[in-house]
Amino acid sequence: MSLPQSSLTDPRVETDIPAARTVRVMLVDDSLVVRSILERIVDGTPGLTVCASVASAHDALAFLATEPVDVVVLDIEMPGMNGIDALPHILRSAVNARVLILSSNCVEGGPAAIDALSLGASDTLAKPGRGSFSGRFAEILTDRILSLGQRQPIPPEARLARREIPPPAPVAFDAAAPLACIAVAASTGGIPAFTNFLANLDPRISAPILLTQHLPDAFMEFYARQIATMTARTVRVAAAGMPVLPNHIYLAPGDAHLMVVNAGRRQEIALDRRPVDNGCCPSADPMLASVADVYGAGGVAVVLSGMGRDGATGAARLKDAGGTVLAQAPESCVIWGMPGAVAKAGIAAATLNPDAIALMLGAYLGGSKKS
Repeated sequence: MSLPQSSLTDPRVETDIPAARTVRVMLVDDSLVVRSILERIVDGTPGLTVCASVASAHDALAFLATEPVDVVVLDIEMPGMNGIDALPHILRSAVNARVLILSSNCVEGGPAAIDALSLGASDTLAKPGRGSFSGRFAEILTDRILSLGQRQPIPPEARLARREIPPPAPVAFDAAAPLACIAVAASTGGIPAFTNFLANLDPRISAPILLTQHLPDAFMEFYARQIATMTARTVRVAAAGMPVLPNHIYLAPGDAHLMVVNAGRRQEIALDRRPVDNGCCPSADPMLASVADVYGAGGVAVVLSGMGRDGATGAARLKDAGGTVLAQAPESCVIWGMPGAVAKAGIAAATLNPDAIALMLGAYLGGSKKS
């Protein structure tokens, strides 16, 4: 990943706002020196303005209660409420704001960065040493803030915990057919959702799992290691030509679409870097379409929390091929965009919380038909 590129978990499903709009930035850092440096960098960049510079999460929340903000630049290590604990409160208070975590703890791909992204941060960046804020760092920081600020606001209905949805279709899928492959699509809020799903998946289910989680490439190896601590399955960042084996989890790399193809008598991983209509890379649509082609009725799609519509087209194709589509329920989503798209289109056989989706897949072990 090139350094200036934003690492928002699902950034490319949105279009830019008008270029003339000035991005309002709030700085949250307990160090007066750091805030002063950041103020000069941000205010000196065309298209950006510092609307608030505060020393604590409590001060940030007080400001957000009365004023709009486009991007919050948030430190982690602060007295009182730290940045990780404050993040969910900030996201609730600043409905349309994106949060960039700027912390010395956020080495790209490291655990603090993954934690922040799993809680809804849009991007993370490692804070440099006190004398290294100028030059390349300043360019990277302002590029990322501009990228985050130049996105359409998240529709309020996408963030509400409870919202009107179409009446759920009767749960109907043929569990008498073998469960051949589970394909999971996830974005913002998808990391804890997948953890919940995996923790409740019966270990006797051996079907391979394909996972497209919108994260930058630099995060994938660490995320794979993190998943491996939760399961007895073998976890791999997908590479072209890998055999698709039982009891394995394959993660889409951050720079390519994960697909499965027939290769003689076995199935193999294929990677595709061609642009897709929804603009995401990796995108869940090619993954789900390939599962439809290879596994048909034996394929199951699980669409978890995330902004946008990635996965809706591929899920429709899988349903047409006889496969089953299951979507995360809105009350457990950080953003009910991706699962909402399949639910509203009538593609999902059921809309449930991640643990319930995993438990439902246990029906395949009994070979019974659910309805």
